[in-house]
Amino acid sequence: MRESRPPQKAVVIIPARYGATRFPGKPLALLKGKPIIQWVYERAKGAKSIHDVIVATDDERIMKVIIESGGKAMMTSKGHATGTDRISEVAKDIMCDIIINVQGDEPFISPEMVDHTVNLLNDERASISTLARRIEEERELIDPNVVKVVFDKEGFALYFSRSTIPYYRDRWKDTSGINLQEGVKVYKHIGIYGYRRDVLIRLTKTPQSELEGIERLEQLRALENGFKIKVGITSFNTIGIDTPEDLKRAEEWLNSYL
Repeated sequence: MRESRPPQKAVVIIPARYGATRFPGKPLALLKGKPIIQWVYERAKGAKSIHDVIVATDDERIMKVIIESGGKAMMTSKGHATGTDRISEVAKDIMCDIIINVQGDEPFISPEMVDHTVNLLNDERASISTLARRIEEERELIDPNVVKVVFDKEGFALYFSRSTIPYYRDRWKDTSGINLQEGVKVYKHIGIYGYRRDVLIRLTKTPQSELEGIERLEQLRALENGFKIKVGITSFNTIGIDTPEDLKRAEEWLNSYL
């Protein structure tokens, strides 16, 4: 049996940029009277395997909200191209073994998902960890905004794509026939990442890869450069907020379930 690594110090870093193109000021938008970024922070804080949670932001208003609610935040450069670059800036200044990147627009991320992502890195072969969930809604099969992932028998990612992978050739005669027939298993990628700290810093110094540029998926840079990504299957789902319409749907969901 393969030996596991000893317990490691894990820190959640939440990237939060004020000037989102589709939804400026999104981290401070109110969901049931509480800023989205505060929801994310509090959910991540509930994870049992985490030593600390830090918001990495480019805006003093976001920092003020987190500090005043008793949380931790650090200012970062406004020039970062990605959230990964933003968390890497913070990671360079803290001492830990594992960095968990929780997206700042995921107010329903569960503490169990954070713990799962940390625990996947007990496998010494894994440089990065992430989660996936079996698709249950047909619309997600062909939605390019729902990223799909395929992985090997030990749970290591083979590829991520905006296309439907795997493609069931014998069941789907053409792309118009893609559906959730019995036995079809397609997994969507849940955008939470665990990084070994040194891997994160190395990756952000690596130029954009060809496939990353084609699909516009950062995780492909890791695969193209030989980093192994361990994928855990989760039963939990999330509702990411990219637009004001998403925020309205999230509010409706909360009214129904809380």
